[in-house]
Amino acid sequence: MALRYLTSGESHGKALIGILEGIPSGLSVSSEDIDKDLQRRQTGYGRGGRMKIELDHAEILSGVRWGKTIGSPVAILIENKDWPNWKEGMSSESRHEGSIQTVTKPRPGHADLAGAIKYDTHDIRNILERSSARETAMRVALGAIAKKFLSEFDIKIGSYVTEIGSQKSEVRSQNTDEKELLNISERAEGSPVRCPDGETSKKIIESIDKAAKDGNSLGGIFEIFATGIPIGLGSHIQWDKRLDGRLAQALMSIQAIKGVEIGLGFEMARRFGSEVMDEIFYDGSRFTVHGSRFYRKTNNAGGIEGGMTNGMPILLRVAMKPIPTLRRPLSSVDIITKEPIEAAYERSDVCAVPAASVIGEAMVAFVITDAFLEKFGGDSIAEVKRNYNSYMDYIKQF
Repeated sequence: MALRYLTSGESHGKALIGILEGIPSGLSVSSEDIDKDLQRRQTGYGRGGRMKIELDHAEILSGVRWGKTIGSPVAILIENKDWPNWKEGMSSESRHEGSIQTVTKPRPGHADLAGAIKYDTHDIRNILERSSARETAMRVALGAIAKKFLSEFDIKIGSYVTEIGSQKSEVRSQNTDEKELLNISERAEGSPVRCPDGETSKKIIESIDKAAKDGNSLGGIFEIFATGIPIGLGSHIQWDKRLDGRLAQALMSIQAIKGVEIGLGFEMARRFGSEVMDEIFYDGSRFTVHGSRFYRKTNNAGGIEGGMTNGMPILLRVAMKPIPTLRRPLSSVDIITKEPIEAAYERSDVCAVPAASVIGEAMVAFVITDAFLEKFGGDSIAEVKRNYNSYMDYIKQF
């Protein structure tokens, strides 16, 4: 692994901490670059009251000097603005034990019950604080650095929402060229639900309003793409080197994500082989956007064949379940009394699919950056660029 990262912190703790190791020296990075994606994560119709409190800001603690990375691990801190209300309830000091009520009512669909049993605790707050999606703010912050690195090689990552609840947009990334993918993503940025289809956006907002009124929640589907990807990232030689497997694992690690498709995904299983394979063509008079004379007219594989990138855009489709914390609570059992109860309610969103798409971009950026550095590794941006340019010249010989 060329790139490593760790996050630490609880939802209502003092702060989130992140460490990113493996970014070469010489990359221009600022808090402003990171804050842009943090703000995108906080937007989206259907978010809860927490987003009215937090205004996430990334403080760079180490690994950057005078605006550029120096090759050492980058450490970032994001303060939790709600911390003053939880100083005793989430204190590290034993003298504050018992200052807030113990949580004993596990919520169906959360980590609550399994985590309490696994970690031998009768206070579910010890589980829900870390399993909370608040942790993803740091993933987005560190992912913004990975995206900044990829931009040095004209690799762009974007996303947009295609479905929330029963409302479905007809906009799809399949077999769309890179320019149009970027156009779709840009349109999504102007939507409160990150959907590029204006009419569908209105219907989604109505659905979210109804769910909120009913004390319910909604999930949905979003798509992520990466353009400008060179041929040959990832490998076929071992299971854990296959790029599609690494991408799927990274996306499935996001809270509430229950499914990932690459390219046509499950639809491939419903068609004949002759209908889904991306035929290969050659034009000796021109180079494609990925530097090769080979090209495809379709992208059903989603840019990955045999665990390796094939030069086409990477296309991913991700399914998020409805958030399980409901104002209209479901049946559960108290872990102390074992009596039937209604599950506990913690302040939560009605729908977080738009935010999840931004988190998904960060996870895809990590994986691609890691694979990129495996292929073109170097200790400085200048060295990586020399290696990359040499490889691109090599590709042109085919």
